[in-house]
Amino acid sequence: MVAGERVPRRIPFDRSTFRWDGVDEQAYKFSLGDERGMGWKDVTRHTIGHPDDLGADFELRYFELEPGGYSSVEKHAHVHLVVAVRGAGRALVGDAVVDLAPLDALYIPSLTPHRWLNEADEPFGFLCTVDADRDPPQPLDDAEWEALRANPVTAPYVY
Repeated sequence: MVAGERVPRRIPFDRSTFRWDGVDEQAYKFSLGDERGMGWKDVTRHTIGHPDDLGADFELRYFELEPGGYSSVEKHAHVHLVVAVRGAGRALVGDAVVDLAPLDALYIPSLTPHRWLNEADEPFGFLCTVDADRDPPQPLDDAEWEALRANPVTAPYVY
């Protein structure tokens, strides 16, 4: 093999564990975050495709939320395209709350506040593509936070 050459590689999936062989489970984030809305609970991250391994400008991740789990409320300059693949979940996206079932896709525009939630009795998992070079999560500013808290649709999910 020539240095830098990439060859096709299958990453087997185990349906009984809902995991990909050789893909390590990691914490969603390295810390809970001290800023308002940046806390999270019972979320894991699995990076299936690293940009360096793929020779690509993106990364493919699988996130899984246990029942009662939730991500932080955050925004980014980069966009997200998410495909639900396990269980049922919910996403706070901007001023809306969207229910997701397996194979539903959801686009999240740049700098749109978002949070993932699992209010079901089984795990909720989704695939997410992100830019290889991306900005870190940003907490919401005061106006964004207050607008979500004042909206009866989103208020229950802003904490």
